[in-house]
Amino acid sequence: MHTITSWSEIPEFEDDEQESAFWNEHQLDGRLMNTAIHKPDVRESTTITLRFDPRMLARIKRIARARFLNYQSMIKQWLSERLEEEQKR
Repeated sequence: MHTITSWSEIPEFEDDEQESAFWNEHQLDGRLMNTAIHKPDVRESTTITLRFDPRMLARIKRIARARFLNYQSMIKQWLSERLEEEQKR
């Protein structure tokens, strides 16, 4: 099993089968995984106010509870994921 120590070692895959074959023989170094975790500086955080329809907020809270997450953290995660998608366009 080959350990990947740099993101540049991961090739572009043409299909799922090629990617599956690659990962059957490779693994990511734990230190590399730690570099991928976003650790925001708390000092850079800004408080905002959002108004939600009560039913929508209740649905969000139910989803968060089912995932054992704080609903505010889950909303931030959703926004972060969407920003990544938008930046790829």
